[in-house]
Amino acid sequence: MKSFRHKGLETFFHTGSKAGIQAAHASKLSRLLARLNASSRAEDMNLPGFGLHGLKGDQAGRFSVSVNGNWRLTFTFEGADAILLDYEDYH
Repeated sequence: MKSFRHKGLETFFHTGSKAGIQAAHASKLSRLLARLNASSRAEDMNLPGFGLHGLKGDQAGRFSVSVNGNWRLTFTFEGADAILLDYEDYH
């Protein structure tokens, strides 16, 4: 993964610190980030329970997977690398 929009998510990915995320989401985020780190295209995230879908409108070209409730992990790909990872409640 090349870049993060959400600094708390970046810190969690690199150090495991839950300070910048909701602690209840840590387990699911850990699974999502591990899979995303091993992925070379968005379709690699199309697993049961992940709810992969492309975004529309001004977010076209980005993808989203479900964390919990309205919370999503959003990202895009540049070549084989996930970029601009964000952790957001976008609904």
